[in-house]
Amino acid sequence: MTPQRPTIVSFDLDGTLVDTAAEIAEATNRTLVEFGSAPRTLEAIETRIGAGTRALMLRLLAESPEANGRLDADAVLARFAVHYTALAGTTCRAYDGCAAALDRLHAAGIRLACLTNKEERYSRAILRAVGIERCFELLVGGDTLPVRKPDRRVVEHVLQALAGSAEAMAHVGDSSTDVATARNGGVAAWVVPYGYNGGEPIESARPDRIFESLSAVADHVLGEGR
Repeated sequence: MTPQRPTIVSFDLDGTLVDTAAEIAEATNRTLVEFGSAPRTLEAIETRIGAGTRALMLRLLAESPEANGRLDADAVLARFAVHYTALAGTTCRAYDGCAAALDRLHAAGIRLACLTNKEERYSRAILRAVGIERCFELLVGGDTLPVRKPDRRVVEHVLQALAGSAEAMAHVGDSSTDVATARNGGVAAWVVPYGYNGGEPIESARPDRIFESLSAVADHVLGEGR
């Protein structure tokens, strides 16, 4: 599905709009060390980003030989929340051309939503920190609804909230989860080639279209690209 000019475009957050890996890794490693587990490399953590911070920590705990099933997951997650609350939005950076592309789309009347599996409070802190919160009419975090990406109901929520049709919406992400989200919701599946996709090439997710940058997404939506 490839709408010529969507009236709604939703964007993933981590790895699509903003590079957040360093601060996620710092909060993760502070937590792991606090519970006697070895810190991980940035690369190891990057390949596990995408399903939300809770899923990230649970996966790392499951892979930790030091934990060996002895750690209280709720206690670990509570400490991670303390660390990430202090760090979210401190070292992240918007990808090149992000703000300009969103401003162009917003100015042209395209309705914009941010769909992420990161908890809403962290997502707002990051959008605010990099100066792009103003561009979005809607933020759907991993804890906003009873479901999260790639459940079709996330896209359906956007369509209902912004009074749009699936034929006139595209979702832009960086991972197979984002492609599945778009497919499940019946909207166009667009991706950028950077970001976090578990070390796998994004082409393997078979998106409808790959854009080299967010600027190229804006060009296409506004009829200024190829």
